[in-house]
Amino acid sequence: MSIIHLAAVTGEEPSSADLAAIEREWPLIEAEQDLLDAEIALLNAGREASPLDHRRVRRAERRVLKVRRELANRCPESEDAA
Repeated sequence: MSIIHLAAVTGEEPSSADLAAIEREWPLIEAEQDLLDAEIALLNAGREASPLDHRRVRRAERRVLKVRRELANRCPESEDAA
């Protein structure tokens, strides 16, 4: 589900529905941000990456999948939530 509409480009304020959609998707946004942080840390570690670095990425991936599944189960009418 895309929450970015043409209104965002034209400079209009987001509607209540837009804000509600962002609020519903916030746990997923946060989980994806945590995954990105873990991936960046793993890339920065390079050859010095520890098993803990790899575990952080796997945990973050599982969290993203869990949140996507929960979001899809809460909003079955929106097919592209997952």
